[in-house]
Amino acid sequence: MGGFHFSTDVRVRFAETDAQGVAHNSNYLVWFEIARIAYLEEFAGGYPALRETGLESFVLESHVSYRLPAHFDDRLKIHARVGELRGARFRFEYEVTRAGEPIADGWTSHACVDAKTLRPTRIPQALADAIARAESSSAASSAKSSSASSSLSS
Repeated sequence: MGGFHFSTDVRVRFAETDAQGVAHNSNYLVWFEIARIAYLEEFAGGYPALRETGLESFVLESHVSYRLPAHFDDRLKIHARVGELRGARFRFEYEVTRAGEPIADGWTSHACVDAKTLRPTRIPQALADAIARAESSSAASSAKSSSASSSLSS
């Protein structure tokens, strides 16, 4: 896939594996969520900042393509980016690598909704701007130093 400016590390826990020591397929969606929450914290002030604006983000769809199995105690890197942002919807894309080798990829589709009415609402401009900065080519060099510079509540 390539083109990711953000990643977070995950170590496969024993509880995430089956009797053969292979990570259960459902854990990939948990790892995607870990990366998504870390991405929002790094670039947009965190998920709590979104909630403070009176919004929630619901997962609408999810997809995972499994290339190679992950095993107990593997050190994985979960890469994340926002691939689409339109109206109330946005889509995260992910790639899971082990020692630089892709072992899975996927995406999750989301919608911003009003926390009280649960009706779709446009993505806040502050969040859209934070994502645009994160996904710009300059984000690759400044990703680790920009965590405090963006906030949804500003």
